[in-house]
Amino acid sequence: MAPSAPRTRAAAALRMKQIALDNQGRTIRRLRAQLATERRGLAATKKELEETQVALEASYKVIAGLTEIGLSLSNNIEKMNVKKQQVRANHVECHQKFQARIHEAEDSMQAQHLLIEALVDEKDSLLQTIHGLQEANNAPAPFDGDWEEEPEEEPEEEEIEDIPLGEGEIDDE
Repeated sequence: MAPSAPRTRAAAALRMKQIALDNQGRTIRRLRAQLATERRGLAATKKELEETQVALEASYKVIAGLTEIGLSLSNNIEKMNVKKQQVRANHVECHQKFQARIHEAEDSMQAQHLLIEALVDEKDSLLQTIHGLQEANNAPAPFDGDWEEEPEEEPEEEEIEDIPLGEGEIDDE
């Protein structure tokens, strides 16, 4: 038995080495599987990062566009406010001009009315003077108020022919 013992020991040692190698092989395969899983996870994370980066760049572009639109609208609103103020100023100016014209027209009408009153008074005075002079000269008064007015000729009215209404026609009279 002695000669088989070393073989048995050597076989046991070989068997132990084989088991250790098998364990190391399993560990290597397990580690390789973990490494592959980690690489896939890293690739997925990298892809998500790239997609996020693209989305972020697109968001920046949208924000820049919206900011530009906002600034443009602000400028347009500012211009509209300036125009609105100009329109108000022009309206006030036109209103003042029209009020001045109205006052001028009223003043002119009042002056004309006063002038007419003065002319009527002067006419009455002249008529009294003429009447006084005629009485002094014992002359008949040409303006005694008994005027004979000739009757005005009325224009002849054209007779409108009565047109007989046909059957079924409506008379709107």
